[in-house]
Amino acid sequence: MSQQTTDLDTLNVQFENTYPPDILRWAAQRYGEGLAVVTSFQPTGIVTLHMLSEVAPDTTILTLDTGLLFPETHNLIDEVEARLGLKLIRVRPELSVEQQTEAYGAALWSHQPDLCCGMRKTAPLDKALGGYSAWVTGLRRDQSSGRKTTPIVSWDAKRGNVKISPLATWTEEMVWMYIHAHDLPYNTLHDQNYPTIGCYPCTKAVAPGEQDKRAGRWAGHQKTECGIHIATLDRG
Repeated sequence: MSQQTTDLDTLNVQFENTYPPDILRWAAQRYGEGLAVVTSFQPTGIVTLHMLSEVAPDTTILTLDTGLLFPETHNLIDEVEARLGLKLIRVRPELSVEQQTEAYGAALWSHQPDLCCGMRKTAPLDKALGGYSAWVTGLRRDQSSGRKTTPIVSWDAKRGNVKISPLATWTEEMVWMYIHAHDLPYNTLHDQNYPTIGCYPCTKAVAPGEQDKRAGRWAGHQKTECGIHIATLDRG
């Protein structure tokens, strides 16, 4: 077992019952300008950004502007950026939606969603994270069966840096309690049975009471993740 693995295991034990702002404070002190937060402005991301604004407000924030976001998402990003004074960088794909259509045909997301996500999300983020030693995510263990073992701190071998999920142990109820307690803005689509929100062609409302909170993503496809949190992904 490498020293790095041992150190990460020790941190995970230490952080298992640590309040997320303290984890964020540690990350900011440990990595300084080498730390970035990646968020798509989901509820967990809003909580993370609010906590960060109080402990390390100068931290760089990265968000993917795929060219296919809901208008409600753009409005939320602008509102949170202004309210919290974020140091926000919008990461965009190499190809516009129009250029992608010319090169790969119309509605690539409908017949090759992995390829579309790879070009519009994963590849741009991989490039953007190249200059950072660590990055913060909004992963939580209760979000899906594939995320139930999410560590708080891990080594991202794909990008060669440390990946931090400070709210991994929180539940959806805790996240919403925090949002309401601090009167934080959130995506209004959540009030219309959209528990998780991505690009508009691939995001649907779910049935009331639906247990799988990610059931509305890539409906009709054997796909539950865009690829950002998967070490390898068949992008073809």
